[in-house]
Amino acid sequence: MKRIGIFLLLAATTACFLASLRFSRASNVNGTSPIFGIEVPAGYRDWRLVSVAHEAGNNNDLRAILGNDAAIKAYREDRLPFPDGTVIARLAWGYLPSEENNKVFGRDQSFVAGPPINVQFMVKDSTKYAATGGWGFAQFTDGKPAGEALLRTCFACHVPAKSRDYVFTHYAP
Repeated sequence: MKRIGIFLLLAATTACFLASLRFSRASNVNGTSPIFGIEVPAGYRDWRLVSVAHEAGNNNDLRAILGNDAAIKAYREDRLPFPDGTVIARLAWGYLPSEENNKVFGRDQSFVAGPPINVQFMVKDSTKYAATGGWGFAQFTDGKPAGEALLRTCFACHVPAKSRDYVFTHYAP
């Protein structure tokens, strides 16, 4: 009886391991962003929070801005320009009212992240991306990179933030 239990545990562990391999391979099939050649960085969802935002207007989304270790160090030291190796991620979701929270509050005032919209990255490499202020840009929707036409608009959009090394987001400690 003890051998059967050990065999079942081993079989279950093996099945979980194989399933995780398939999932990780599938989740890495994101491709490379055209123009800048950026791939989705491994583990970016574990990076530290820089700030959050609500974008009204056409996008009408909730955003979390995350930074890798180089980005967080530069933000905390208030150091500009950002050093090469900095990567900033922006995750965007639609938002929905939280019926559960609103019942507690007695009125509609609480919103939560809804369906994902996309994820964007800014990668600092002052040599490789010299023509765009030292930054490379990428956007992925449903794991697929955005096309060249959209990416050609990124740098022009960031020019108003030139005094902050083309980065809009301020650190919110």
